[in-house]
Amino acid sequence: MGKTASSNVRKLAAAQKPIFFRPPSHPAPLKRPLYLSRIPAGFPSPADDHVERSLDLHEHLLPHPDASFFLRVSGDSMLDYGIHDGDLLIVDRAIDAREGHIVIAAVDGELTVKKLGKHAGQLALLPGNSAYPPLLLDPEQELVIWGVVRHVIHSLGQ
Repeated sequence: MGKTASSNVRKLAAAQKPIFFRPPSHPAPLKRPLYLSRIPAGFPSPADDHVERSLDLHEHLLPHPDASFFLRVSGDSMLDYGIHDGDLLIVDRAIDAREGHIVIAAVDGELTVKKLGKHAGQLALLPGNSAYPPLLLDPEQELVIWGVVRHVIHSLGQ
């Protein structure tokens, strides 16, 4: 790997050092009311007065709890994909990563969160911010996909 590619890997990894959290193996159900009517983001409409069923957040967010973990994002390289500094990612190791997935990847031992794809016909980890270059992967580099990002929990900071 060339000096430039190596420094890009370090720069991208340093921009987003993850903090790991592991969910319990069998979390207790966390059921909350779920209104099945969609809420318009445009003009107001009459609200429905009843709950149609309940939603278990563990079931909805952790379909594979034994293969899931959480990470807190640090950095701004994924803004265009809706992933902000401080967001909590829910990552699933049970999903086979494919092109177009947002993944947690270790490149030559350095962790990063990026979109798995191609750039100029070559396998790459793509940032969601034009201030960062695509990380082109060559066969000599070690790439380990730790998991696929399933959900982003983004606080509105209110």
